[in-house]
Amino acid sequence: MFNRNRFLRRLAAITSISLVAGCSALSSGPSDEEPILVGTTSAPSTLDPAASWDNSWELFRNVYQTLLNYPDGAAEPGPDAAESCGFTDEKNLAYRCVLRRHLTFSDGDALDARAVKHSFDRIKRIDVPGGPAGLLGSLDRVETRGTREVVFHLKEPDATFPFVLATPAMSIVDPAEYPADRLREDGEVTGSGPYTLASYEEGEEARLTGNDTYRGYAQRKNEAVTIRYFQDSSSMVEALRSGKIDVTYRGLGASDIVSLQDRASREGLQLVENPGIEISYLVFNPKDPWARKTVVRKAVAQVVDRAAIAHTVYKDTVQPLYSMIPAGLTGHTTGFFDDYGDPSVTKAHEMLTGAGITEPVPLTLWYTTDRYGSETAPEFRELKRQLDESGLFRVTLKSRPWKQYVGGYQKGEYPVFGRGWFPDFPDPDNYIAPFVGRQNALGTPYEAPEITDVLLPQSRRASNRADVMKEFEDAQRILVDEARLLPLWQGKQYVAASEDISGGERALDPSTIMLMWELSRKTSW
Repeated sequence: MFNRNRFLRRLAAITSISLVAGCSALSSGPSDEEPILVGTTSAPSTLDPAASWDNSWELFRNVYQTLLNYPDGAAEPGPDAAESCGFTDEKNLAYRCVLRRHLTFSDGDALDARAVKHSFDRIKRIDVPGGPAGLLGSLDRVETRGTREVVFHLKEPDATFPFVLATPAMSIVDPAEYPADRLREDGEVTGSGPYTLASYEEGEEARLTGNDTYRGYAQRKNEAVTIRYFQDSSSMVEALRSGKIDVTYRGLGASDIVSLQDRASREGLQLVENPGIEISYLVFNPKDPWARKTVVRKAVAQVVDRAAIAHTVYKDTVQPLYSMIPAGLTGHTTGFFDDYGDPSVTKAHEMLTGAGITEPVPLTLWYTTDRYGSETAPEFRELKRQLDESGLFRVTLKSRPWKQYVGGYQKGEYPVFGRGWFPDFPDPDNYIAPFVGRQNALGTPYEAPEITDVLLPQSRRASNRADVMKEFEDAQRILVDEARLLPLWQGKQYVAASEDISGGERALDPSTIMLMWELSRKTSW
């Protein structure tokens, strides 16, 4: 039987190869196998792991390699480039990894202990603002012993360090291609992951071909993947429905999800729903004359109606969130609901007038146009409506594309801005530590010494992560009292695909990053 969608995908793949033929080749040539075409609204901001603490990780996971990863859907990190890893002392101060034998980068250079040390040292030395150096706060130095052994010496006990090693930020790079003191600037990639990057067009597409020299846990179920970057959900889903792509995995809009839930099987498609620990929240900048006032922040928290945002904007594909740690993880609370209850303009008015604020507070809310999905703009319009209609605020909305947006919040330009968080690793530490301290992932200093100097260090001494409930409940209490960060909602993860594609249910790791190697075409036609 003739499958029209499959024919269209073949035609699209041939057209794609023709269009990129003039691009500079970064590694091996295209595979004979028809590539699986994957759509996402989450384009990389960089190709260098030392610069990225963002959605660039989606690409990194597939073209670079880390010492540890999450084999076969495990919730705890396991070996990838490493043959074995573990703490060597009872205090969790020294972490030793032994590399697999005969590892090489895609250009044939040896991946050895020296390359691992180089990769970590350059992250700390370059120290890109808002970059991954923030994940290595507990790392003192890296020691090599021979060609295969690496020891990470920590400044303080850190039971989360194996999780850090499993993040794509800790991708191992070739010392011959990645300078020790600056970012790589030639737009190419030299990795050792399951794929090589055959070609890359910024904001358009990345063509991946199988890396036959890869040695690690992943078992690649396809020979080639092309990732296409879309500006919005509707155009991406239209491409899926018309057979121009096979899979979508990031940025599906709520209306499109609802439509797919209702019609997918009739359209020859499938929708896979996965539990989600993605969160959305607002950040208040202490440099702004209004956002720096605790009473203003608390008044905003008192007015915001999370349930309305979840229902009206996101069609109940997300759920209201009342703590920075999402439901399902140790330390989750409902602190913001416990303190503020249901939205109340009357209570917010009493807060402001009690502090001598009698005129509407002017606030500028910033959001990114191309990072968190098509509902971001409607979400901020709803926030503006709620705050303006209270009569207590006068809100201005502004937005930028992600690459410019990042630079703005890192420079402290935005009074109030929206962020989403896809976890670096599935541990409550990763919903607190990145956002506090003088240097953090937000570029907005948040000095909270009880959290950074007491609670987090205490929690990191516990190898059993179920034993850290009290520390994270106490941290949440501080966050609620200060209202510097305002959680809004917790999302789910959806993978939409042609019925000809297998592996969607296995393709997201615990940090909700897609493992392209799990995707394959069904052979029964």
